Amino acid sequence: MSYLNFDKTLLINLSRSLTKEMIRTNRAGAYNSTTLVDCNTRKYHGQLVLPLPDLGPDNYVLLSSLDETVIQHGAEFNLGVHQYKGGTTNPNGYKYIRQFDCEVISRTVYRVGGVILAKERMLVSFEPRVLIRYTLLEAHSPTTIRFKPFLAFRSVNQLTHANDRANRSYQEVDNGIGMQLYPEYPTLYMQFSKQNAYTHKPDWYREIEYFKERERGLEYLEDLLVPGEFEMPIKKGESIIFSAGISPVKPRALKGVWDMEMSRRNARTDMFNTLKNSAAQFYKREGGKCYLLAGYPWFVAEARNQFQALPGCTLTISRNEYWDAIMDQTAVPEIRAFMNGHTEDVKLHGLDEPDALLWAINAIQRFAQNQGIEEAIKRYGDLITEIMTFIRKNKHPRLFLHSNGLVYTNGTEQPATWMNAVENSKPITPRTGYIVEINALWYNALCFTAEVERARHHLHDADMLDYQAEITKGSFVNYFWNGLYLDDYVVDLYHDKEVRPNMIYAVSLPYSPLDRKQQKSVLDICTKELLTAKGLRTLSPKSGAYRPMYVGGLLERDRNYHNGPVWPATIDAYVEAYLRIYKNSGRSFVERILVGYEAEMDQLCIGTINELYDGNPPYFGHGGMSFATSVAAVLRVIELKNKLE
Repeated sequence: MSYLNFDKTLLINLSRSLTKEMIRTNRAGAYNSTTLVDCNTRKYHGQLVLPLPDLGPDNYVLLSSLDETVIQHGAEFNLGVHQYKGGTTNPNGYKYIRQFDCEVISRTVYRVGGVILAKERMLVSFEPRVLIRYTLLEAHSPTTIRFKPFLAFRSVNQLTHANDRANRSYQEVDNGIGMQLYPEYPTLYMQFSKQNAYTHKPDWYREIEYFKERERGLEYLEDLLVPGEFEMPIKKGESIIFSAGISPVKPRALKGVWDMEMSRRNARTDMFNTLKNSAAQFYKREGGKCYLLAGYPWFVAEARNQFQALPGCTLTISRNEYWDAIMDQTAVPEIRAFMNGHTEDVKLHGLDEPDALLWAINAIQRFAQNQGIEEAIKRYGDLITEIMTFIRKNKHPRLFLHSNGLVYTNGTEQPATWMNAVENSKPITPRTGYIVEINALWYNALCFTAEVERARHHLHDADMLDYQAEITKGSFVNYFWNGLYLDDYVVDLYHDKEVRPNMIYAVSLPYSPLDRKQQKSVLDICTKELLTAKGLRTLSPKSGAYRPMYVGGLLERDRNYHNGPVWPATIDAYVEAYLRIYKNSGRSFVERILVGYEAEMDQLCIGTINELYDGNPPYFGHGGMSFATSVAAVLRVIELKNKLE
């Protein structure tokens, strides 16, 4: 049985099956996403969603869904599922589903009387094309299958409504049609591997409801254009492949494309292999460059997230070629362009954030642990010293080194850290001044750079860095240590004493400015007040500002975003800190932590980890359905556990 397998009992219960989603990507920004029963519940869902740079930075939904109807003896059985205004479901194709699994690719099995039909989906690698294969596994009499596409042609951040502007005409192509609803969009080609009869009868299907958008307090009703119907006979044992893309394809080539793509897929046999597949979904090739997306469905490549997640999403899963493509071919040139003032050459969002370059150094440090310090120095030694010189000479536009050895940033007007939710363009959590994790990263970077320089036989430079690190270490303890744990940030005479997970980095990073007793004290308070089955809360429940549930409208969610919900992205830092204190005796504890994440493999977006979870039981997941730093953090925890073994 597949690691990700769902039976009829769950699938026909819409209150459960509509909460479970899936997402697959083509590693070039396009994706396919819906619920397990193929009923879209978000405006971000769609059979083919892809970037169209000429239209803007968003992704765009071209093909929203594809309904199938099985016909035998004149009786029609529609396998589609849509929710309309008021929560009415029509048609009710979910009643025919007998099984859904996702061992290699997603596969749904329907049973209609004596007919058993399998449906499999995949995206073509690096090409904006979705393939859906239908195989008639069983049939006792002649069977016909009919297809009805639902077209959107809009940004993932908008909704379509019936209009006279949509072009309802079509062009014939081999075994299909091409349609271009609006002149600014490309033509969508819908073709089959088998000859078929197409009937053109365009019509708007109105007020389709996306309840996930309703929950967020956003517009949630959409009208979609159905251009017509494709119909063809299908025999027992026969497979028919449907293709949707922005270029036509030769129908006879579809089987070969399918087989080639299948040969590239890996089975999801356990949590590690499942998350390994999930990690690869974040790769995005764009022109001659490669980035790591922060997540799906609405995220772009963001510097902080990329450098935090990169080791886990490449080195941990032995995809070193993507480390090379993302770091060497893209990030390094863009970092240098940023430091030299050539910002027009920088496509990586947020590279000017105060901590982004420090996370880049930490990623290289992780590379050194994985590939050896000699290889790290060979490839990145010069870059490390360039970054440190850039910061030490106060050339960074948002990070300033003070004489006390600490780095300072202004976070009152725009967010300075990962706690970056805003209200009226101002940070909701205005962490400013000397910020605990940024200065922990700074101290770690000083020590690591000294290690690099000493290995390069630059002894004077190494001694100078060690001297500066000692100054930073003393100031770090004097400014942040309050006798029990670390203040979150310090500005002027104000010390923010909220218990947040940011302090854990001062324990987890390879070089810590704290002594062992202080490290254990920080770990203890994180364990007592922040640790949950899904990771660390963003704020202690003892705080008057604690807002654990990520619910309500957009503003309410933003206010709660970093004030109580759990972010799995910090769990690897917590585990590293825990093992620093308890070493091999912490193995069983780490295994229990992983149990909480394994339980998420068949929840929400199956086979991946969400952006965040509620801070109180039962810890429902929210935010981005698949988040790179969450996936990378759990993969890192698995790696740490395996090293103990």
